[in-house]
Amino acid sequence: MIRTKCVYSPIEPRKDGLRILATRFRGRGLSASRYDVWMANLGPSEKLLKHFLAGKTDWGKFSRLYGKELLEGGGVDRKNSSIKNHGQKFTLRLLQVLGRRSTITVMCHCAEDQLHCHRHLLQKILQRKI
Repeated sequence: MIRTKCVYSPIEPRKDGLRILATRFRGRGLSASRYDVWMANLGPSEKLLKHFLAGKTDWGKFSRLYGKELLEGGGVDRKNSSIKNHGQKFTLRLLQVLGRRSTITVMCHCAEDQLHCHRHLLQKILQRKI
């Protein structure tokens, strides 16, 4: 099962399972005890996030661009001719397998009731074929 949650919400070890912080920035003063692993590569790029927060990008466009960012190749791909989207797709597929075997909770700094948050988009992406 793949859940989402605000990193500041109460920790519930039995419900949360593996707690993954999926943000580019860890957050000043955030204790490492609030999450099990920080996966900065799962957060939206700094540029995309800044444009969205400044109102320069609407939610629909943000959603499309974030999904594209998650699945695009990078510097690692240019060095490997046989395996494309090397790190990112493998990371997403690993999370899918973990989510089928146990619970993982994808977290960010947005409030618990925030609907326009990338953690919800990431959850949807992890629930489909990659």
